[in-house]
Amino acid sequence: MNAEQSFSLLWSPAALAFTAVLVPATAILCWTSWKRSGFRRNTGFLEILRLAVVSLVALTLNQPEWIRKFTPTEKPIVLVLVDESKSMETRDIVDPRNPDSPPRSRAEWIESLLAEKEIRAGAETKFRIVTERFASTHGRAGRNGTDITTPLLEAVDRYENLRAVVLVSDGEANQGPPIGRAAVRLEVRGVPVFCVAAGSSNRLPDVEIVSLDAPAFGVAGKSMRIPFVIRSFLARDYETNVSLTASDGREIAKRVRIPAMGRFEGFMTWKPEKTGEFTLTLKVPPHHEEIFKKNNVMSVPVTVRRETIKVLIVESVPRWEYRYLRNAFIRDPGVDVDCLLFHPDLDEVGAGRGYLRAFPSGKEELSKYDVVFLGDVGTDQLSLDECRLILGLVRDQASGLVLMPGLSGRQLSLLSTALKPLFPVVLDPSQPHGWGSQVMCRYALTESGRSSLLTKLAETEEENLSIWDELPGFHWYAPVLRAAAGSEVLVVHATESNRYGRIPLVVTKTFGNGKVLFMGTDSAWRWRRGVEDKYHYRFWGQVARWMAYQRHMARGENIRLFFTPERPRRGAAVVLNANVMDTNGSPLTKGHVTVQ
Repeated sequence: MNAEQSFSLLWSPAALAFTAVLVPATAILCWTSWKRSGFRRNTGFLEILRLAVVSLVALTLNQPEWIRKFTPTEKPIVLVLVDESKSMETRDIVDPRNPDSPPRSRAEWIESLLAEKEIRAGAETKFRIVTERFASTHGRAGRNGTDITTPLLEAVDRYENLRAVVLVSDGEANQGPPIGRAAVRLEVRGVPVFCVAAGSSNRLPDVEIVSLDAPAFGVAGKSMRIPFVIRSFLARDYETNVSLTASDGREIAKRVRIPAMGRFEGFMTWKPEKTGEFTLTLKVPPHHEEIFKKNNVMSVPVTVRRETIKVLIVESVPRWEYRYLRNAFIRDPGVDVDCLLFHPDLDEVGAGRGYLRAFPSGKEELSKYDVVFLGDVGTDQLSLDECRLILGLVRDQASGLVLMPGLSGRQLSLLSTALKPLFPVVLDPSQPHGWGSQVMCRYALTESGRSSLLTKLAETEEENLSIWDELPGFHWYAPVLRAAAGSEVLVVHATESNRYGRIPLVVTKTFGNGKVLFMGTDSAWRWRRGVEDKYHYRFWGQVARWMAYQRHMARGENIRLFFTPERPRRGAAVVLNANVMDTNGSPLTKGHVTVQ
């Protein structure tokens, strides 16, 4: 940068005339005064000082200026900041000259705008145009957010010759420091910011499939519930047929009504007949007003296996609930069931085919079971060490536990063992034998129960609610006060309640790596009335497979690996859980696990 210096007066005719009269007149008066004093030295100094003061005043009236002129050796900088966050990939820019052409993305529109020579030509004669891109605080690796403040602050520090900033974005800052900090810095520097908005001001008409959450794997011959979400940006409700097609050619259709400017959440039920790798494709017919039609289709892969679930049922006396549950699992080709019956009238525990003579003696022997059913048993039947084994099985090895108390109230004694934190309900110790009623009581689904796979006894929600309303009821229920913290209530008593609300009957809970289900009545066997195994078998089959699902996601002889979420999307965090057992079935405490 070059510098030049000069002195100038911004005089006016009146000021110049006044100076021409004032200074000579003052000089004459000073000379006369000094002469009258006999040319005394002191008087001469005073008169010279007076003349100097008057001369300076006269000079000030003519506005003297000392000018330093700096000539820059390079052009001032105009910084163009371009947003490259993920939202800039949205295709909502319609060409007004060709409205039938596919919409362009916001990023494409910005690039074409920056490439126009007519826009840059006029600016490049006076300024140096610098283009930079920004997204989130983490740079290009994190494009899920927009941080406007950081690039603006960095521009102030990096460019001394910054003249202006052109900010091109499609939204507001949702990451980084407050935007006011950058505004103050730019205001102090005198740098203006010009904003260019990218994207359509209104969402274009569209119907899109947001998610298709099929399980990662299924079991041949067993129905799979496949939830999906459809979002509409149409001004009116849209009624259409949604189809789910498997790669083997089978197709399932469902009539849905998608609300205007809203979401529709539903599910399809698909029953694979054979094992193998399948691709499920969900399709929504395009609406005639839609601009985008590629997002009306979504596909997900599903692996179908032929799994055998290992179940252990522990009971005291062969009550009806136990008998029908055991028979249902025996007839299920996908379930291998063992039973341990502590009947006081039996001469020998474990007499009969499919019965154990004793509780599994160690971790290795118990770890083969995916689900354990504990009936009306307590500390008289199970030792403290056996309770600790069950705790470790659920917590460390992702097995499931089903608690099915009975009229004897033996399960209350388990609250004094290691199994206490597994209970998803709080029991009333003052009423160990539960509550009975001569009038048959009814079930009622909660909001969670209406959408749960466990309580799904029909294909549609309306039909499922109707079935639960008409199911044969019960005359006894467990002494439950309320659900424990962190649990989920699926079914409650239709009429009875206490100070905590309706009495919970079916409650689930996640404990460690496993799951726990509490069944507060012993009358599910009554559901067979008039329909045989239709509802009874379906309910318990869904419970067993739901609890064993996580253990079966990936398994080896001494290791089980599962992850969440099951279907991670790009940019999402995936949590891997590895349950590694030693040769004794105990969790490995010292070792190195490598995941590839």
